[in-house]
Amino acid sequence: MTEPAACCVLIPCLNEALAIRGVIESVLALNLPVMVVDDGSDDGTPEIVSRLPVTLIRHPERRGKGEALRTGFRAALEHGYSAVISMDGDGQHVAEDIPRLLAAAQRYPNHIISGARIRHRERQPNYRRRANDFADWGISWAAGQRLIDTQCGQRYYPRAALELADIKSGGFAFETDILIEAALQRDVRVASVPIESRYQGDMRLSHFRPVRDFSRITARVVWRILRAGLMRDHLRQIRNQQPLIVDP
Repeated sequence: MTEPAACCVLIPCLNEALAIRGVIESVLALNLPVMVVDDGSDDGTPEIVSRLPVTLIRHPERRGKGEALRTGFRAALEHGYSAVISMDGDGQHVAEDIPRLLAAAQRYPNHIISGARIRHRERQPNYRRRANDFADWGISWAAGQRLIDTQCGQRYYPRAALELADIKSGGFAFETDILIEAALQRDVRVASVPIESRYQGDMRLSHFRPVRDFSRITARVVWRILRAGLMRDHLRQIRNQQPLIVDP
């Protein structure tokens, strides 16, 4: 099993000056190392982060969330970490859920442990909820396992997933591709830990663009299904499964 000392918290961020200090300090209070990958912010985010006891990596220009995660995965392995917990810098994810992700990871080694925003799900905007449900259906089909909330960015990634940093992907699709390729290439399964749905308060507008980004994700999922030959019989098997939900 992976011990917490071998795990760091990875925060990809872009223009999070309003929230990033509070997010980082809440993680540091758990005595966990923090790595921040700044994706070309121009609002003072790097200056705020640089004053905190964390590892800061900066992209000179914006490359997208996928590239920020890719950079963080590579850096985590170079620093000797065997696992990473990713979370966003806008306050949507909270440090209080991290011990529950770690507990689930100890119970299910070599699994990706994903937060699942199923508590107070009615807070999600209707269009996001419908789009997420559609994404869950397709990604489950491609990954060969019934999944829920495949668009949540708060996840525990084991080493086997970190080693897939070089898969051809980008933007928000990278998080989708990791779920699929970890399952197909490394037999890494996914367990979900229920977390709160947070869409209110002072959080900045999401960088996610529903039409553009969901179109890209859908195209990549369909391509992977066709490439692997995962046709109708495979879909029936997935629909008969139940997602693995762990609530430590």
